[in-house]
Amino acid sequence: MSERDVLVIVPTRGRAFERRLALLEARGEQASAKVEQAVRKIVTDVRRRGDAALFAYTKRFDGVTLTARTVEVPRAELAEAAAALPPAVRSALRLAARRVTAFHRRQRQGSWMFRDATGARLGQQVRALDRVGVYVPGGTAAYPSSVLMNVIPAKVAGVGEIIGVTPPGRASAEVLAAAHIAGIDRLFRVGGAQAVGALAYGTRSIPRVDKICGPGNIFVATAKRLVFGAVDIDMIAGPSEVLIVADGRARPDLVAADMLSQAEHDPLAAAILVTPSATLATRVARALEQQLGELDRQAIARRALARYGTAFVTSSLAEAVELANRIAPEHLELAVQHPERWLPAVRHAGAIFLGEHAPEPFGDYLAGPNHVLPTGGSARFSSPLGVYDFIKRSSVIAAGPRTMAKLGPAVARLARLEGLDAHARAVERRLGDGARRKA
Repeated sequence: MSERDVLVIVPTRGRAFERRLALLEARGEQASAKVEQAVRKIVTDVRRRGDAALFAYTKRFDGVTLTARTVEVPRAELAEAAAALPPAVRSALRLAARRVTAFHRRQRQGSWMFRDATGARLGQQVRALDRVGVYVPGGTAAYPSSVLMNVIPAKVAGVGEIIGVTPPGRASAEVLAAAHIAGIDRLFRVGGAQAVGALAYGTRSIPRVDKICGPGNIFVATAKRLVFGAVDIDMIAGPSEVLIVADGRARPDLVAADMLSQAEHDPLAAAILVTPSATLATRVARALEQQLGELDRQAIARRALARYGTAFVTSSLAEAVELANRIAPEHLELAVQHPERWLPAVRHAGAIFLGEHAPEPFGDYLAGPNHVLPTGGSARFSSPLGVYDFIKRSSVIAAGPRTMAKLGPAVARLARLEGLDAHARAVERRLGDGARRKA
């Protein structure tokens, strides 16, 4: 296998650059019309028939027979899973939970009020959502860290009840333990589009939630998209990605290791290097080939690199950072000298890692910030999952006679400007006959 097989090296000039960039931007799972039709049927059926449909689809897709008495995982089972973990694993999960909690506590927002010059009292009331649903994948996509990252911000926000769903028989002991450590309130043994439908519309066994978050396959992602509006959702996440901006002094072995940490996720994952050093790009390609042979998930990582492994060679470090802004990656590593100097130039990234001792996996597990991040360029307009995703804001408006006397006539004029006479009259009735004549 040649170096170009694991890493396509492209200068940022010419047609090859635009073609490669277009390939990266177009990757990801897209729900076909057939998938959407199937998911819509499932969600509609669960909405209409509730538990009967939910249990029927669970039997059909998972081969598990459930009833209203067996669908919920007993809280004791979650506690037992945590107690049964090897002490070192349990300690690591608890350490991660403490750090994630400490970070997210800094995101909490409070209500506020002020009085303006007219005497009006204006403000904003902040309240946590009443109930949130967390989708917890099973099988090979089971990640205890994702349980912590989805449940803990909701807990810190003060959500009244956090409901988890996970495919029956496929939740690992580590996932159950993480649910206990994170403080999930209830966990149900259902998965797939039918679980999303149950959370969105409620059944006799599973209560309706206000928001659904958590990762899942294309069927789960499609179901989340279809129920949006009936409930809120976190985001429609695509395949993972890392972009590393590196100067000529970066260590090729570390750059390669960080690229592989994303490539092993998924054959659709993207591992991208942007550097002004063609020499570094070549050395990283060699390091990737050397390190691939050491991975348990070598086949997945090799497929991801063969499809999307890319090194863009720029004319300068400034151009490299600007290209990173154009791609707007989920994870951005600044493997450069004095990375803090370049931080103000970064406009679009889900998470930014500064320096060679802050690799992306540190953020995945233990740093504290959330690892649920915008993908596919959506970092241009969206943010990591956080406490702010589990609250809502209500405007508060209080006014007395003095405020109405000062502002009411202008309100009436604007209402009539828009042809809304009843709006104007509702204000004028509070102004008195004299004010109405002047208006």
